Amino acid sequence: MAGLAATLGSGAMTNSMREFKDSDMFFIVGSNTTENHPVIGYYVKQALAKGAKLIVADPRRIDLVDDATYWLQQRNGTDIALINGMMNVIISEGLEDKEYIQNRTENYEAFKENVLKYDLKKVEKITGVPADLIRKAAIEYAKADKAALLYCMGITQHITGTNNVKSLVNLQLLTGNIGKYGAGINPLRGQSNVQGACDMGGLVNVFPAYQPVTNPDVRKKFEELWGVENLDDKIGLTVVEMFNAADEGKVKAIYIMGENPVLSDPNSNHITHAIENLDLFIVQDIMLTETAQLATVVFPAPSFAEKDGTVSNTSRRVQRVRKAIDPPGEVRQDYDITHELAKRMGYPNLSPGTPEQIFEEIRKCTPSYAGITYKRLENGGVQWPCPNEDHPGTAILHKEKFVRGLALFSVCEHLEPAELPDKEYPFILSTGRILYQFHTSSMSGNSQVLNEKAPENYIEIHPKDATRLNIKGGEFVKVRSRRGELTVKALISNRPFKGGVFLPWHYADSAANLLTIDALDPIAKIPEYKVAAVAIEKI
Repeated sequence: MAGLAATLGSGAMTNSMREFKDSDMFFIVGSNTTENHPVIGYYVKQALAKGAKLIVADPRRIDLVDDATYWLQQRNGTDIALINGMMNVIISEGLEDKEYIQNRTENYEAFKENVLKYDLKKVEKITGVPADLIRKAAIEYAKADKAALLYCMGITQHITGTNNVKSLVNLQLLTGNIGKYGAGINPLRGQSNVQGACDMGGLVNVFPAYQPVTNPDVRKKFEELWGVENLDDKIGLTVVEMFNAADEGKVKAIYIMGENPVLSDPNSNHITHAIENLDLFIVQDIMLTETAQLATVVFPAPSFAEKDGTVSNTSRRVQRVRKAIDPPGEVRQDYDITHELAKRMGYPNLSPGTPEQIFEEIRKCTPSYAGITYKRLENGGVQWPCPNEDHPGTAILHKEKFVRGLALFSVCEHLEPAELPDKEYPFILSTGRILYQFHTSSMSGNSQVLNEKAPENYIEIHPKDATRLNIKGGEFVKVRSRRGELTVKALISNRPFKGGVFLPWHYADSAANLLTIDALDPIAKIPEYKVAAVAIEKI
């Protein structure tokens, strides 16, 4: 979001997922689309069946590699160098969209000067991808009419995550692929309502609709709307920073809703220690997760099937959620819990009302939602921005003009990951998701069908590495990093590269984030889940 907002003015997917069935070319980088976003993967497959071309950039041989015209198997954490190398080719071959660049962008000359330093010999040395393969892929991509770029957490979960995104924006601006059907730059969100949570101000630096807390006029507007004075103008702490502060004794209480950081956050031994250092720890969830088991207080919350409301999906489509069953036992609606807590803390004005009444307040303070009503949503979803009730919604962002005026070309330099393999920890670990489990499996782990498909964890090891270590498939191995260790079964596979291993992070009994590093991107503060140095030994 930070990279997109800085360069385009809006931190969201530019196009609609259904357009992908008509795209001519895809560049999928840092996304195992068919496993992690199977509906979007289906649209991509439809386009490929009609003759579309596909470039995959991924250190691991994901399923889509079998359908790819080009597979660029870059070394973990070298995305900026790879993209700069592709753009070097495009500029050198004269394939850039000159009219688009002239009329709709700024800072091109500084960007160009930097990119031209990334000759293919240099890029091959950094990334491990053959220069000729980069050249062929770049030329074919630049010549496509409708080239869609899809990315996910394989791009963002690095200490260079924000600049990784800016590099992808550069590529789409260079080829004129933002603001038109079947193209665009498209981040694929990790969960069903991540986009909606961000739209509502679930970030450290903004109110709803990405209105900055540092702007006095914005604060005044929300003070009047909410009937309060002196709203805080300070940018808050991100998740990892919160737990660092708790560990240092600077944060005394944490309130978590629907999250399981004991399994999902990096360096999880550190997370557990930080929680134990709190005076008060509240968890609001539908399951007694590993995190909830450490709580001072647990508020039982309703599941998706037990509540009314809306979700906003990865392509900005606001959709209704309708209650199918009543919640069990003492479970109360999330807004009821929040209201009751606020009342007991001295703020009685947070009246919960109904979900529709809450949505009416959202419309008042979120201009991009102003034209969306419950009545309109009865007939299907509406994509924001939708400024008034006569507006049809916006399928494609930035068609005529970018939100920030001119789109910004960025100067992005390659930076090595925070932790590289060495003699003691010789393997590069990357973590990720699989098709049959979700997040920390607090929900999917309770499904008999899904557990039959994916009952236990594994670590993918390249056959040559397994032979050298005398490890056979199905044997247990110990995996160690500088932060923790775990025991897990080995899966001998050609999917990772030699010297690289892959570990799903869904399973509590072999929790991948015992191993991961909590080094952060300096801008977005996202952890580097995709690169950690580990050692492996046979048990």
